[in-house]
Amino acid sequence: MIFSSDNWAGAHPRIAQSLVANAGGYAAAYGASDLDRKVADTFSTVFERDVAVFFVATGTAANSLAMAACNRPGGVAFCHSEAHMIADECGAPEYFTGGARLCPVPGDGGRMEPAALEAAIARYPAQFVHSGQPMAVSITQATEIGTAYALDEIDAIAAVAHGNGLPLHMDGARFANALVALDATPAEMTWKRGIDLVSFGGTKNGCWCAEALVVLDPAKAGDLPFLRKRAAQLFSKSRFIAAQFDAYFEDGLWLDMARHANAMGARLADGFRASNRVRLGWEPHANEVFAIMPVALMQELTSKGAQFYPWATPAALDGTIAETETLTRYVTSFATTTEDIEELLALIR
Repeated sequence: MIFSSDNWAGAHPRIAQSLVANAGGYAAAYGASDLDRKVADTFSTVFERDVAVFFVATGTAANSLAMAACNRPGGVAFCHSEAHMIADECGAPEYFTGGARLCPVPGDGGRMEPAALEAAIARYPAQFVHSGQPMAVSITQATEIGTAYALDEIDAIAAVAHGNGLPLHMDGARFANALVALDATPAEMTWKRGIDLVSFGGTKNGCWCAEALVVLDPAKAGDLPFLRKRAAQLFSKSRFIAAQFDAYFEDGLWLDMARHANAMGARLADGFRASNRVRLGWEPHANEVFAIMPVALMQELTSKGAQFYPWATPAALDGTIAETETLTRYVTSFATTTEDIEELLALIR
């Protein structure tokens, strides 16, 4: 009954097999191998246009390099007030940019509100040197609380960002989960909506260690090759990241894993709805489910082997949590089974 995080799940057997298959022999280093080039071409096929792909070790590195690529003197980037980038990356974006700041923007359901974004950007007027200057907008898809921006919501954010001359970045640590939840294509969820850069995550969705920063117009990649090298994110044996993505995309494996994770999340949410001891915090869209329960029940479940996290209450929670209650988070993955879910629900019953 492991619901702590999709980071806790291992690697899908087909991805592990691809690593083994590519472990022998010799291949050009630093992204110059045939396999690296093949996977770069696959990314372009997946996004339905030529893209520039930069492999990195972690989602934090991808997000931070994205901000470094957008950086300006006195730069300010705008993201949701509870985004991973502002709440859980230990200042890495500020570190990689050499001092740019992240400006929190409110919004219900973990999603920035376009009007609030416009107002936040307006606090940094052009040529007012003392406040700094806007440099980028970032959205998280799926969000930190398991919701997803609808396509028209991305359109609205892009209109504000581009209307102010700012690039729009998508933190896609759970990109595949959001994609299948929306029943969209990568193109429809990104560049056709105005996204300029994507932190493309594979680790949470069945890979061992496979993340990438995808620039959706290669002409705008700029100094990223140098920024990545200086940030110690240029892998010498990058074929091992390429090997994972090669298996990840083959025959739609990445989408199948995300669909399974989302389906398991939906099954868990159904069980919470049917319970008289637990209630959903809000409706989940992807593979993160949040539930409110008595603290005593949380302690009982954990004592019997269930693993999940108590969670800080989002600012925009609709409703209240009593002093005797707590908000908890459950994350499903490609490795979650119906037996895991039924065992947890049986304990709750």
